Amino acid sequence: MRFLFVHGTGVRRERHDRLFAQVRERLTARFPGAAVDSCYWGDRFGATLGAGGRSVPGLRPGPQGAPDPVDAETAEWALLLADPLCELRVLAEAGWAGPGDRGDADGEDTGYDEDAGYGDAFAMPGVRAAGDRVLALLEGLPPAPPPTGDELGALLHGTGLAAGFAAALDTAAGSAEAARAAARAADEPQARELATALARAVTAAALAAATDEADCTGAERDRLVELLTTRLGGDGRVPGARVAAVLGRLALRVTTQPLLDARRGSLTAGATPVLGDILRYQSRGHELRDFLHARITADPGPTVLIGHSLGGIALVDLLTLAAARGEAVPGAELLVTVGSQAPFLYELGALTALEPGAKLPYGFPRWLNVYDRHDVLSYLAAPVFPGDARVSDHEVRSRQPFPACHSAYWKQDSLYERIEQAVTEAEIG
Repeated sequence: MRFLFVHGTGVRRERHDRLFAQVRERLTARFPGAAVDSCYWGDRFGATLGAGGRSVPGLRPGPQGAPDPVDAETAEWALLLADPLCELRVLAEAGWAGPGDRGDADGEDTGYDEDAGYGDAFAMPGVRAAGDRVLALLEGLPPAPPPTGDELGALLHGTGLAAGFAAALDTAAGSAEAARAAARAADEPQARELATALARAVTAAALAAATDEADCTGAERDRLVELLTTRLGGDGRVPGARVAAVLGRLALRVTTQPLLDARRGSLTAGATPVLGDILRYQSRGHELRDFLHARITADPGPTVLIGHSLGGIALVDLLTLAAARGEAVPGAELLVTVGSQAPFLYELGALTALEPGAKLPYGFPRWLNVYDRHDVLSYLAAPVFPGDARVSDHEVRSRQPFPACHSAYWKQDSLYERIEQAVTEAEIG
């Protein structure tokens, strides 16, 4: 038995090698005797701007957007990715309650007293404010931790966030928001809350800079926040009631419109390989399908095909077209699509090999479709092929907002557990 991994849209050699290393490690651990191969097609069949992007007005990357939220945590991180300093801004403007504080019109503390001012006014003369100590610790963090030696460095390199970590530190430490929030943190509990907010700001800035180049799960993101918080003198808990009350309400109001508005420019300009690969496939997909067919049939033994995003679309098209001709692809025993748009394209009538309403042909293999409900590029397959026992869906939850969740599948144990189950059900030896 062997596994053949087919990457998705926008992936080029360096990115492919990093992704495939994760897939190969996890599959080899579960299937010690299996061959795990990859089908890299990005350079040969991926899109490039032949005229250097002259067709794009105002060519420049746009900000990352946020998806329609499903839960508060994901929505809050979507806000942080769009504005890494948003929590610090709340602390800088609203601060913490101090002696003699008066509430605002809504009955919430403003952190301000007409006679005493804000909380920093109560610091003892000559004594460094608790918040200033936290900010000093942040400024003293190494900008480029090595991949070996401690957990922080290993985590940054393992998630692809190391390259942007120094800039993320500068973003947080050099911000006016951090300085104002630090000045208002007058005691140790407030300093610990500030430490968590700073750690989240640094993590969010690193994630925002990496966009879909990061391979970071929600658990890894949270662990990074914990490690940074601890180094800043905090205890790793989430920001306190004031920040949560303000940002929680705002996050849950996030809609899909900011996603469409914020990402329109980046989809056209900053993410040319991603969009271009899809368009190129729609017009010249037979080239990629022929290439995949040759790679699969080069070793006709039982093969599990794993396709991510556009790779899954190409495999569905290839297997459907071949089966419809009565020439099922030799060795293709199981198809696994991950974060795939194939079911949606089928509904639209945009899937090359299958008209809407048509059934999968005889000879099409078992199909396991893996999705994350936060991933706006993933769709359900079983409901659009009702009654077809060959098709099943499996949900993975990375706890990351889009677009990070579109690449976060490969570190989820549940993905490989479900693949192992599907291999057993298909009796692939």
